[in-house]
Amino acid sequence: MSAYDKVILARSKGRPTGVSYIENIFNGFIELHGDRRFGDDPAVIGGLAWLDGNPVTVIAIEKGTDTKERLRRNFGMPNPEGYRKALRLMKQAEKFHRPVVCFVDTSGAYCGLGAEERGQGQAIAENLMELASLRTPVVSILVGEGGSGGALALALADQVWILENAVYSAISPEGCASILWKDAKKVKDAAECLKLTAQDMRELGVVERVIAEEDFSAVYQEMRTLLAEELPELVAMPTEELLHYRYQRFRKF
Repeated sequence: MSAYDKVILARSKGRPTGVSYIENIFNGFIELHGDRRFGDDPAVIGGLAWLDGNPVTVIAIEKGTDTKERLRRNFGMPNPEGYRKALRLMKQAEKFHRPVVCFVDTSGAYCGLGAEERGQGQAIAENLMELASLRTPVVSILVGEGGSGGALALALADQVWILENAVYSAISPEGCASILWKDAKKVKDAAECLKLTAQDMRELGVVERVIAEEDFSAVYQEMRTLLAEELPELVAMPTEELLHYRYQRFRKF
């Protein structure tokens, strides 16, 4: 399967979205809304949940499953208030030392005029800065598209996992082809050059784990099992040690 075939799979309508992972992995999810500055962004959902009786903060980028829902969710392209809502929930998790789990699936942050007026770049930069020093564990899982800073804003984590048919890239293959070759027909070549597949990410050391996709009911169960194993270990780690390893994880790149 070519790299661009993986891109097509990552974008396919039949893939589970953020809500599906929350409903099938966690118990008692309570959604919290708003960034306390401007409003609520439906492209980012987040709140409190329980995993094996332990509280966690869960944040997911949500694309929607049908046309009406996708329009409401802005096709999973967050506005600044989405990233600020995510950061508010992360800081709340830090206060109570709850681990944070993020599900990432976005072609990128929304680049509309309103988003720029409300500080899209600053919102992403603040998330990166705060995540780098967040004093509680963070695990991020790429479940579809992982596009540019819009994905990285929720993926500066202690561990990053990826589904085998998800992708993670600084730019879309279409955008890359238009910049490098001024030719949209070069999109397949661009996808190969970008090294964006889950297998590439594992070889490059960008992710710690690649999760197989044979059956999504099994995916949910595997994620639940893995999170139940990994999160207590991260929570038990001394905070300064946690921050040191997180810094070293990204510094080596």
